Amino acid sequence: MRSDEAIKHAADKIGVKSLAATLRLSQALVYKWCQESDPNDPDTSGARNPLDRIAEIVHATQDTQVVEWLCHQAGGFFVRNTSPINEDIPTQLLVNTQRLVNEFSHLLMTVTKSIEDDGEIEPSEAERIRQSWQQFKSSAEAFTIACERGSFHHGAS
Repeated sequence: MRSDEAIKHAADKIGVKSLAATLRLSQALVYKWCQESDPNDPDTSGARNPLDRIAEIVHATQDTQVVEWLCHQAGGFFVRNTSPINEDIPTQLLVNTQRLVNEFSHLLMTVTKSIEDDGEIEPSEAERIRQSWQQFKSSAEAFTIACERGSFHHGAS
């Protein structure tokens, strides 16, 4: 989905007029955000929108902190997709399933270590739990992508 399509989808929920009023912007600008924009094609009528700008920040800085913040504001979390399993990594189902179970085990150990010393989870411990959880989710996503791509069949190495 293009950024203009995502903004249009969101704007359609409450209407461009209402969204523009909430943002204290002109309706014309919000309409422009909802149209395709191509800096290399002067005939496109859209304007660079906030999503395009956020993507530029991430690409320029190689830092996902702004995306993580935005996900948090939306009540969720950013999880980076890992590279799907490639030829350098064995693709046997059992090996990859064990890898995923190990990641989950690491997550449980992180929680256990955090609480066993004093019965509480301190903010720094919660951060370690969050990092372990994010790693597990990324590993599970890579495993799922490999399954979807048919990596686990009799002919796979």
